[in-house]
Amino acid sequence: MNYNELYQQIATKKSYLCVGLDTDIRKIPAHLHKESDPIFAFNRQIIDATAEYAVAYKPNIAFYEAHGPQGWESLQKTLDYIPNECFTIADAKRGDIGNTSGLYARTFFDPSASGLNFDSVTVAPYMGEDSVTPFLAYDNKWVILLALTSNIGSHDFQMLPVDGRPLFEHVLEKAITWGGPDRLMFVVGATQTAQLSRIRELVPDHFLLVPGVGAQGGSLAEVSRIGLNSHGGLLVNASRSILYASDGTDFAQRAAAEARTLQQEMATYL
Repeated sequence: MNYNELYQQIATKKSYLCVGLDTDIRKIPAHLHKESDPIFAFNRQIIDATAEYAVAYKPNIAFYEAHGPQGWESLQKTLDYIPNECFTIADAKRGDIGNTSGLYARTFFDPSASGLNFDSVTVAPYMGEDSVTPFLAYDNKWVILLALTSNIGSHDFQMLPVDGRPLFEHVLEKAITWGGPDRLMFVVGATQTAQLSRIRELVPDHFLLVPGVGAQGGSLAEVSRIGLNSHGGLLVNASRSILYASDGTDFAQRAAAEARTLQQEMATYL
């Protein structure tokens, strides 16, 4: 999916909602455990319930890898079920020396190899340019680079002063020499709104993937006020608040209601 296609989805649905498919077998409703593939059974109903309101879906790969081969099958079926017009994100946080990154890229971008065909993958920037550029070798595929995350440990490195500025600023400035706004996004936690204005100064045209709205307490209003640009420029992720809005047989209906509430608020900001 290219930049204009993603923007068109945002304009059409009046939404920049990304639904995080962090599907925990221990949290899904009990009645689904009788299914042959409980994870996919849950995901299928979540997707059906939220596709009207979401422009993107983001399976967190760890929730599938933890189940071994069956988990990868659940991931494959989930990816195949997501509507074609929705942007897909492999939340894998990969990043290694060049030839290994090339294999990670093949895993998520080359369906003739793994069967997976995501639009994007999250990548850690710590090892530098040659660990990131193999992912950019695939046409119409995106790298979503970790920039400023919302976890407590983000201050261990990301906020370290380097030449009088926090390290994450240097990461952003270097990374935009590797890929333009049509290929490169950045992860910025919703609880980092104090830094978001500065991030928008450094990357005014790039999309930002913003987790942390909802269960983690980030403010959609503040993120939208600072982060939106003329092409939308945001994908705001919500996971637990949608997935686990109910643990009963009405879980899909409750998920739809949560997604609709977020979409309606997003529409006012757009």
